[in-house]
Amino acid sequence: MIDVKEALQYADLKAVDFFCGAGGVTCGFKQIGIKVLGGIDIDPQFKQTYETNNNVKFVNKDVSNLEPVKLKELLPIERNEDNLIFVGCSPCQYYSNLKSDKTKSKSSRLLLDDFKEFVLYYRPGFVFIENVPGLETKSGSPLHKFKTALIKEGYKFDQKVLNAKYFGVPQNRNRFILLASRISNKKIQLPEENTSEHNLETVFNAIGNYEKFYKISAGTKDETNFQHTAAKLSELNLKRVQRTPKNGGDRRAWEDDDELQLECYKHHNGHYDVYGRLSWEKPSPTITTKFLHTSTGRYSHPEQDRALSIREGATLQSFPLDYVFYSSNQGKIATMIGNAVPPKLSEAIGTSIKQHWKEWLEISKET
Repeated sequence: MIDVKEALQYADLKAVDFFCGAGGVTCGFKQIGIKVLGGIDIDPQFKQTYETNNNVKFVNKDVSNLEPVKLKELLPIERNEDNLIFVGCSPCQYYSNLKSDKTKSKSSRLLLDDFKEFVLYYRPGFVFIENVPGLETKSGSPLHKFKTALIKEGYKFDQKVLNAKYFGVPQNRNRFILLASRISNKKIQLPEENTSEHNLETVFNAIGNYEKFYKISAGTKDETNFQHTAAKLSELNLKRVQRTPKNGGDRRAWEDDDELQLECYKHHNGHYDVYGRLSWEKPSPTITTKFLHTSTGRYSHPEQDRALSIREGATLQSFPLDYVFYSSNQGKIATMIGNAVPPKLSEAIGTSIKQHWKEWLEISKET
């Protein structure tokens, strides 16, 4: 364990970002001065996006098949480092409350168990996990065993479902957050939500500046790094968007039109977000991996007759405007963006860690 003198000499926090994806957590941590040593992910498609934007090493490994002892051969870490943060935001579709086919995501449902083995071996000073709210409530979730293991190792933790919209993210996005520390007798605290409606970042604040987010049509392909690319629309879907009232309208505007109405909704009320437009004055709905399509949710632009562009989706996730996503496949880029932890939310979590670390150092100086 790092003694107090040594800790005071290098009071900088450092982190390892497990299941790093395109780098949402790494981006947020770097913005507030936490040094990220490396990101780990099984999918090599993230490497260029992660390394180019963050200048941090990408480790292309499957943690399910990586022995914990081997990790220190890949990244400069040791056991029992008080200033080390392990981030474990594992793929979460299996525990999502969305009614979707869970077959593909079933194999990833126990990644938290794999992450736990690294936590138990290295005993970092801090642990941060983010996941869908269902991780806490769904039957068969590995969360209970994870928390029991933390307690046995002397960790104290705070857990809560937080909404990203209360942390500067222009998006209504509920996520389960657990933040743990073993360095102090005082329990670490998650950041408080600023629930004042006056402080919410809206869609207009995020993407309403037409000088930056210039007008485009469906099917526009932006070859620059700004990536203001919008998916094509079929003739029928274009008609649907055109008939949907601007600034928050939905498909009820054309439910009596036999040409436009979908068979599945002729005798079904609800799900009005499908084919809906975003509202300028509100945060966006949750940005999923399907935000490029008007038919998968409220992802039609508030005014223009198209779905959100790649850059608009990334901005609603709070990625910086110069964050570039590398892939020739628009769907894969949308997956990178939709699965990411919003950097602004990561900043808030990182700030709580920094505060706890600072308080511990101050107490250590006095003793």
